[in-house]
Amino acid sequence: MAQDHIAADSATRISSEHGFTSWDGTELFYRTWEPQSPSRQALVLLHRGHEHSGRFQDFVDRANLDDFWMFAWDARGHGHSPGERGYAPSFSSVVRDLDWFVKHVSESHDIPVENMAIVANSIGAVITATWVHDYAPSIRAMVLATPAFRVKLYVPLAVPGLRALHRIKPKSFIKSYVKPGMLTHDEEMIKQIADDDLITDNIAVNILLEMHDTATRIMDDAGAIHVPTLVLSAGSDWVVQRSAQRRFFERLSSRTKEMVEYKEFSHAILHEKDRTRPIAKIHEFINSIFEAPLERDSLLEADQADYTKQAADRLRQPLSPISPRGMYFGSTKLVLKTIGQLSDGIRTGWRTGFNSGESLDHVYRNQAQGTTPLGWLADRLYLNNPGWTGIRQRKRHMEQLLERAIGETHQQGQPIRLLDIAAGPGRYVLDVIGRLSEFDISVVLRDQNSDACEMGRTLAKQRGVIDVVFETGDAFDEEALAAIDPRPTIAIVSGLYELFSDNKRVAASLNGLGRAVEDGGYLLYTNQPWHPQHELIARSLVGMDAQPWIMRCRTQLEMDQLVAAAGFKKIDMLIDDQGIFTVSLARRISRP
Repeated sequence: MAQDHIAADSATRISSEHGFTSWDGTELFYRTWEPQSPSRQALVLLHRGHEHSGRFQDFVDRANLDDFWMFAWDARGHGHSPGERGYAPSFSSVVRDLDWFVKHVSESHDIPVENMAIVANSIGAVITATWVHDYAPSIRAMVLATPAFRVKLYVPLAVPGLRALHRIKPKSFIKSYVKPGMLTHDEEMIKQIADDDLITDNIAVNILLEMHDTATRIMDDAGAIHVPTLVLSAGSDWVVQRSAQRRFFERLSSRTKEMVEYKEFSHAILHEKDRTRPIAKIHEFINSIFEAPLERDSLLEADQADYTKQAADRLRQPLSPISPRGMYFGSTKLVLKTIGQLSDGIRTGWRTGFNSGESLDHVYRNQAQGTTPLGWLADRLYLNNPGWTGIRQRKRHMEQLLERAIGETHQQGQPIRLLDIAAGPGRYVLDVIGRLSEFDISVVLRDQNSDACEMGRTLAKQRGVIDVVFETGDAFDEEALAAIDPRPTIAIVSGLYELFSDNKRVAASLNGLGRAVEDGGYLLYTNQPWHPQHELIARSLVGMDAQPWIMRCRTQLEMDQLVAAAGFKKIDMLIDDQGIFTVSLARRISRP
């Protein structure tokens, strides 16, 4: 291994080197610093872009948090971890790495996630904020040091130029313009950075662009975050924009949040000349959080007052038809109701509702159809919009987690009894059980629409799937769900709760499932925490009730709390690259 540059004095805490297997089988490198005495609390440290875990040795020695375990990884493509330097398949794949890293640390060292905090720098801070937003982990706190929500790109039209380069050459790299002297005023640190063979100048264009887009989403929707947060900002930062950090901070819902600016500091705030000041602040913040009683905001009634309700309420207010936004959405709706109806998908949406099962079937098939070549083109553009792309990814994620639940249920020697409470024709369930013909699976597919059930029976017959029962039923009837016999070992609710803002109805449905599912059984559920076309949909499209399709996006934290209240514990989650749809897997906690 190349030589790591670390502080070497009598107070140095010695690290040990380890590896963990991430979600795609990649073995990632990390360091561990043990506490001086037995402990069940930890800090997870994420380095800035280009760097590696060894750069945290100085922080570990100065933080005076000796009763904490410390864990720091080398992100894929960095340090001792494998991969082309500065490259990852996607920004979301690195966020998922973090989810797996935290789970690994928790399981291998018996440290509850509730007893962990994150300290992250620059790009690592954006990864952390995205993970907290998207996965809603129950960590105690996070410290974001000079988060790179907006990188300063001094070349005019840099982002459009990078997008063009990415289209021409999807796997491309650029060299960082940041020199060591732009990061810190500490001459010794400048020399260490310049001499460190493990620090790379490369960064993949896909990561830079996806981080830019993801950061925009996280800043806009920072209200979803309730974790206690400390943001450290550098007043002389040549690398990232402080205004973006302020925008993120102001929108946080965290009851405990603080932002501190060090006016004379450069970007590498934890390696600056007077770094004892921000490190002392981190020490104070972390200790105050861990010494205080653990408190969690309850979002079970977020449908009554949360910022997501306020956003939905704003969409119910009509726009002036002569305002710029009013004219834009009015003309969009006019085009969709006229020329757009040459597209089979758009025409189906106007006829049955854009959120109907029939509309979704067209989206899942992903085969453009229309009247005239113009209609075919309109349908292809319709099918390629971000929401429908995410829906198809959600289907793949649902199938992936369903296959896992079936396999684990079989391994545990339990009967595989599958229930979907709002299945429509059950196309994706039939796809999965058709692929897993070696398992003995009994299936009940319910839907309130009898036509959808009949369509499902036809599909099952065509595919030769025999042990499937289709029946009509109300997915929100708690007592009817609780009375299902025999009790399912796997329950599914997909694409349903997103259509309804009322948490009482969702809670009734989940409580019914909680009473129905066997102890140790599985629940698969979906959520839509965010949508890039939220207002366009509300002002231009209609739902199954022929009324404007106005969605209230539930945060992942809210959805997970509703599931937990019904007696389930989330164990895994998948999310598309755009952060629109999640699919989660939970297990029924054993009843007392």
